[in-house]
Amino acid sequence: MSSYKEYAEQILLGGEFENKLFDTPFNWSEWEPFELPKSPNRSQRLKFSDLQLKFPKVSRLNETDKKALALHSFANHELLAIEMMAAALLIYPHQSDDDLRFKKGILSALKDEQKHLSLYVKRIQQLGYDLGDFPLNDFFWRQMEKLKTPEQYVSVMALTFEAANLDFAQHYAELFHSFGDHETASILETVLEDEISHVAFGAHWLKKWRKDKNLWDYYLSVLPWPLTPARSKGIHYKSHLHLKAVSDPDFVEKLSSYDDNFQITKRNSL
Repeated sequence: MSSYKEYAEQILLGGEFENKLFDTPFNWSEWEPFELPKSPNRSQRLKFSDLQLKFPKVSRLNETDKKALALHSFANHELLAIEMMAAALLIYPHQSDDDLRFKKGILSALKDEQKHLSLYVKRIQQLGYDLGDFPLNDFFWRQMEKLKTPEQYVSVMALTFEAANLDFAQHYAELFHSFGDHETASILETVLEDEISHVAFGAHWLKKWRKDKNLWDYYLSVLPWPLTPARSKGIHYKSHLHLKAVSDPDFVEKLSSYDDNFQITKRNSL
């Protein structure tokens, strides 16, 4: 049986697409310090690109190429999450029972992200495209070097990036249903249900670590600059979904009213 380190390195440092979906039983051997690489290892087809394509307008998401581009963007986020979660298994110690429970929660989320990536890629292929046909950006990964502690990790991954996906997944599921593309909408609904549990995982641990601070203040104190809570929201804020995940009305209300003019939450999606 392999060790946690061999398992996570296969995902993070294996270059092929199949490595990113790697799954095998392993044992939680003694933690070994690990130096975070500058970037995950990827085949040429999956390399990060500086090219940027604008996300399609909603009115064009019923066009095959625009739908494939949108799904490719979603798949890219899942791939980045997989690699960041594998990195988290490697860089954070597990020297106590709590440490190990925390990392087992990351592992559970990682396997969900692998499922999401597979679903997106299969759907992209049904549309006549494949992963790597459009540019892949590294924005999520660039945050990884800032996440020196588990507290910073969950503040960014769970309570910011995945929290935003509560809004985005619901928004685009509704849109694809309206176009009659129930297959794509179903994938987004699957993602949404899993993301609720991932955000809940992050909220659970921040509540455990916050000591005498309320959740909102603690979140602000550990969220690495220049990220702000604005990135925790999608185009249309779904407060009921955030409340279901975070179980903290004060946090959800403060996030609802937070505004720093971040354009993603203000853009015209039509």
